[in-house]
Amino acid sequence: MHAASLSAGYTPMSDAAPTRATQEARWGGLLAAAQAGDARAYDTLLREITPRLRSLCRARIRDTAEAEDAVQDALMTIHALRHTYDPERPFGPWLTTIATRRAVDRLRRRGRGAGRESNIDDLPEGAASVAPVAEERIAARNLRDAVSSLPESQRTALRLAKLEDLSLAEASARSGLSVGALKVATHRAMQSLRKRFGVKGDE
Repeated sequence: MHAASLSAGYTPMSDAAPTRATQEARWGGLLAAAQAGDARAYDTLLREITPRLRSLCRARIRDTAEAEDAVQDALMTIHALRHTYDPERPFGPWLTTIATRRAVDRLRRRGRGAGRESNIDDLPEGAASVAPVAEERIAARNLRDAVSSLPESQRTALRLAKLEDLSLAEASARSGLSVGALKVATHRAMQSLRKRFGVKGDE
């Protein structure tokens, strides 16, 4: 189907608050249009789903900064898996599955399993099949490849500060970089990854 015809399936948000079902149907249309090459639709989709992702992640993670990292993880996963979305299936469960799994991943890495972590078995009905494990492994491999392309200082900062969850003081001692240098390297690494995956930061 031509991108223009798909693009015609969505319209700008009206002033009236849409129902959740209407909003999710719109998002599904935006992603379908994006799959056909509509960059504007994709940009709009990422902008509009970010608040929902933030709400889903913050419902499971108390720490605001950690929740925001989960949001960025979810956005990167959506980018990597966007071609797998089936426009004939509901968009809401697909989105919720990805956000929940990224939040759970964050909690597990930080050892907060006994807190507010959600069980994968408790995901919405039918959600487990919309982001298969094999596809998530592809997304993870794409992310690893992206990280490997970063300069060494950025890779080190990202690994210590984000993946190993060390404090800045611990990461500084481990890497030999100053705390200031670590902050700069981590920030630049995240910017590079977001740019590579077409993910925008906070609007």
